[in-house]
Amino acid sequence: MELNLPGSRAESTPARAGAPTAKVFVSDQDTEGVIRQSLSDLGVDDAEFTKGTVETATAALATQASPRLLIVDLSGITDPIARIDELAARCEPDVSVVAVGDQNDIILYRRLKGAGIAEYYFKPLIRDLVKRTCSNVLSGGHDKSTDSRSGKLIFVLGVRGGVGATTIATNAAWRLSEKGQRWVMFVDLDMQNGDAALQLDLAPSHTLREALEKPERVDKLFLERGTLHASQRLDLLACLEPLGESISLNDDSVLSLLEILLHRYRFVFVDLPGPVAVELVRVLRQPSTCVLVSNASLASARETARWREWIGPNSPERRTLHILNMAGADGALPDAEFIRVAGYAPDITIGYDRAIGLASNLGVKATQKCDSFNRGVAKLLRDLAGEPAETPRSLFSRIFG
Repeated sequence: MELNLPGSRAESTPARAGAPTAKVFVSDQDTEGVIRQSLSDLGVDDAEFTKGTVETATAALATQASPRLLIVDLSGITDPIARIDELAARCEPDVSVVAVGDQNDIILYRRLKGAGIAEYYFKPLIRDLVKRTCSNVLSGGHDKSTDSRSGKLIFVLGVRGGVGATTIATNAAWRLSEKGQRWVMFVDLDMQNGDAALQLDLAPSHTLREALEKPERVDKLFLERGTLHASQRLDLLACLEPLGESISLNDDSVLSLLEILLHRYRFVFVDLPGPVAVELVRVLRQPSTCVLVSNASLASARETARWREWIGPNSPERRTLHILNMAGADGALPDAEFIRVAGYAPDITIGYDRAIGLASNLGVKATQKCDSFNRGVAKLLRDLAGEPAETPRSLFSRIFG
């Protein structure tokens, strides 16, 4: 399938296309020998073997492309569930993980299966069992519907135009991919006026519109060829369709696209304009985090209250966060008055910084120099992904670093 995608940079950074079929991280020669022979029997001749454990795999996959099959060793690991969770954060959700270890423990087995691994075997390995599992994974016979691992869905919705929702969303996605080393997709559903591509220094393509108009065509190859690559781990779907042209979105096509993306990326950010959000009721009701962005104006306070009421209360699967942006700017309401009108205190407040207006016109790399803005984005990422707080730099490091 050939796609005509002007402006696409998909061909320039085929990060995942170069990944081997399998990567193996085990600590002893006997285990490696059984796995090597099993993969060889299946005709897998590009498997990569590294001596180590699940911790070695986590460190490696922070900078390497993810394979279809990943085999990791849990031998000697004191908290294997936590280490599997850390590993999952570094690789794509559609990677199948087989774990081996030195514990014959049914409770551990059930917890590992609940964490999303395809299978667990304790040593010494039985070749036929390993070969059967690897064959099921590589042939597509493994039922991934039983896996709990999938991406997180984040909607970013500006309650009014010009409140900085796209700037916050693109910076959060970029930082999560660059500093957090997560696989991230950004979808800009403002298909005629969106700025996400500008923020990420990319030229929009027609892939997003094609994906929504013909959802049956969307598969892994379609995404590999059609997505825009902002960095090694951050991809973008954005278009800039002609003004005045009728573009209608429906729940089914958007849900179909999101389902595929959530099995390929660890985080999926959706820049969701208000008029589009009102039309996509079922989409907005999906398990997700909805980030409402406002400034501190009276109109924004009113719209924040209206959107919270329309979206509805938080639930175990779906919640709303509110970012109050540009607090303290000219015309901003006092904090107490804003809370009275909005009905809630904001979850995150970002103070007004004159420099952010200019920096946002220059893209995400320019906004990295705006300290107050980035502190707010860091708080958002700690909430969404558990990103640790940055240690304040000492006076010495600020002067000489």
